[in-house]
Amino acid sequence: MISKIQAVAASKCPKCRTGKMFTGPVYGFRRQKMHEYCPHCGFKFEIEPGYFYAAMYVSYAFSVAQVLTLALVTALITKSESPWLYIGVLFAAIVIFAPFNLRYSRLVLLHFLSPKVTFDPRLYGEREEEAKVKG
Repeated sequence: MISKIQAVAASKCPKCRTGKMFTGPVYGFRRQKMHEYCPHCGFKFEIEPGYFYAAMYVSYAFSVAQVLTLALVTALITKSESPWLYIGVLFAAIVIFAPFNLRYSRLVLLHFLSPKVTFDPRLYGEREEEAKVKG
């Protein structure tokens, strides 16, 4: 059985920790797509209409942490006082981390910040039908 942190890192469903929430990798040439329902247990990810608007706050927190970290690293490495260097680095960071923030803000919201969503160990792992098909 995987932990909650491992489930978030692997983009797994918060209810069963088996089904994938997203199709494809975080970074790629295709747009990220999130399943409406868990392909394993059938859990509806958008619990109520507009539920993922709250993920914007999580994404904002991620962006602030990333920007502050990169600003400090840039200051320590370059010791530059040019605002254009910082603007360029921070703008690039925001663009580069956008796909990561989209995916993981939703995952963190569902796994850690939603009291309605709890892990059900009975749903973890392969279903009997899936095991029969594979075996």
